[in-house]
Amino acid sequence: MTAETSQTLDRGLRVLKLLADTDHGLTVTELSNKLGVNRTVVYRLLATLEQHALVRRDLGGRARVGLGVLRLSRQVHPLVREAALPALRSLAEDIGATAHLTLVDGAEALAVAVVEPTWTDYHVAYRTGFRHSLDRGAAGRAILAARQDAHSEPRCTLTHGELEAGASGAAAALVGVTGIEGSVGVVMLADAVPERVGPRVVDAAREVADALR
Repeated sequence: MTAETSQTLDRGLRVLKLLADTDHGLTVTELSNKLGVNRTVVYRLLATLEQHALVRRDLGGRARVGLGVLRLSRQVHPLVREAALPALRSLAEDIGATAHLTLVDGAEALAVAVVEPTWTDYHVAYRTGFRHSLDRGAAGRAILAARQDAHSEPRCTLTHGELEAGASGAAAALVGVTGIEGSVGVVMLADAVPERVGPRVVDAAREVADALR
């Protein structure tokens, strides 16, 4: 800790991070041990975070992340979209296909940014806000593949006709971005994705990941 930082705020943020990393919550004693502070300090931290709905405690006394975190997370999408747009524009123009950034939203894939090419006679209409299950379409499948090997380099996943008849997709997951699970991809009207598209999509995924770090 330096003179310019707040020890209490630092501890509060560490509590939120610890709770975010567990599905079953943590007790006061467990948090006390992990933070290296006494239980009284933990009680005060939890009480403050509860007032802002960032933490909730169940009947058994285990602390979990509260619904207030969701309100904060809604502001993340515009920031992520802004960071990703330059790479998406370049990808769409290079490939001549609709490029998109897709993030995990619960059990679904949610398109949060879409860029269509400016020079093509026709292309797939793919709108921001479009949702689909993670196990259908290149965007979701790329994310699921990355979950199996979280430390690997991004790889391109290809699909055809899973979300729209006659359309093919290519996507690569964002790798190494803390707190964000998503993919970058393109969708095109074609029976198969041209060979050059895969490496270009992977490069775009790396660009977006770098912009978000």
